[in-house]
Amino acid sequence: MKTSYFTGAAVIALLAGAGHAQDLKFAPGEDARFHWDSFEALKAADLKGQTLKIDGPWGGVDKELFESVIAYFEAATGADVEYTGGDGFEQRVMIDVEAGSPPGIAVIPQPGLAADLAKRGKLTALPAETADWLKENYAAGQSWVDLATYAGPDGAKALYGLFYKVDVKSLVWYVPENFEDAGYEVPTSMEDLKTLTEQIVADGGTPWCIGLGSGPATGWPATDWVEDMMLRNNTPADYDAWVSNEMKFDDPKVIAAIEDFGWFARNDKFVAGGAGAVGSTDFRDSPKGLFASPPACYMHRQASFIPSFFPEGTVVGQDADFFYFPAYADKDLGKPVLGAGTLFVITQDSPVAQAFMTFLQSPIAHEVWMAQKGFLTPHKGVNADAYGDPTLQKMGGILLGADTFRFDGSDLMPGAIGAGVFWTGMVDYTAGKDAAAVAADIQKTWDSIK
Repeated sequence: MKTSYFTGAAVIALLAGAGHAQDLKFAPGEDARFHWDSFEALKAADLKGQTLKIDGPWGGVDKELFESVIAYFEAATGADVEYTGGDGFEQRVMIDVEAGSPPGIAVIPQPGLAADLAKRGKLTALPAETADWLKENYAAGQSWVDLATYAGPDGAKALYGLFYKVDVKSLVWYVPENFEDAGYEVPTSMEDLKTLTEQIVADGGTPWCIGLGSGPATGWPATDWVEDMMLRNNTPADYDAWVSNEMKFDDPKVIAAIEDFGWFARNDKFVAGGAGAVGSTDFRDSPKGLFASPPACYMHRQASFIPSFFPEGTVVGQDADFFYFPAYADKDLGKPVLGAGTLFVITQDSPVAQAFMTFLQSPIAHEVWMAQKGFLTPHKGVNADAYGDPTLQKMGGILLGADTFRFDGSDLMPGAIGAGVFWTGMVDYTAGKDAAAVAADIQKTWDSIK
């Protein structure tokens, strides 16, 4: 940390930012958790009088939080940035792009949309050195390069985006008191997790709560399980080939990953309510078994958002906690992490748009949001102590420990697959249908839409 500057520099920053400076959430130089040197470096770009429009999916609280980050770019550079985000972003940005009036920068939650825009020549490729920067400064850096590299209209591939604000899905939730009472330890490998699962049964308990119910979207939680199992049984290249269907859905590697999920979900002794309840239990109700007395289950695999459905008053880190959904120790695949995230792309090139993309590479652009709530980053150069929430800091540690990061596969597949037969196929599988038959049906649908 370099914090020796800048009591005077703080005053300069406040003056340089004109009307924007009073909006700064944290006074420059005063919070030792932040890399204020990265804020000071932004002042080398004099962008007074230049304007930038950013559009994205964030509304409400997230909009306010992102605007608190934007304020530092404005204060340092003198630029005027307007963020107009919220519901309907995907449709809105496509209309604006087609009308020839796109925002300067778009914040895209689906890499597939970014790939489509790049192919149509609607995005500006980032400087070649950005890929090298990502490899060096993001944990699992090559993964982030791969996820944002697309073919342009001429077929040549280039890096088009920078991921910022990431979500983690490879988590297992549990109640520490239940583990302590039973003498269980948090497993650090998939082998240990399976051993613990069997031990809980031997002790007379039920290891897992699993629920796939989600109204019209019933089945999606199982796709996350299968994606995690694909990453724990196969290389990242295999995962990518599966997502693009270069590896067919009925390939033996995919069937094996489905069956690895089935090891947990199709055993009546392993799941609260028995395997027959998995498909009908609502995913929002499923974790409640953790908090029953005695516990209806000991573990629940779900993404970082699930505490929203815990009993009111549950304190994460005390009443409930989580651990990394572990990899196999004997497969030498490192520590893969499944998740999602938002991708910044340039939809109308300008010096201020380029400068903002550079700003997103600075620690301060991450630390300001980290210090508030709802933000995770794979940026290795930030101060982890900047996290304002110990739960997020722990999740951030999982991100920083990742050897591979891969985006939710079903979100990258065609809608008829990833939000269709993949969902329903997993419900059929948990109800007893053969994995090979399920996979063959999904591939048949994929073939029909090509």
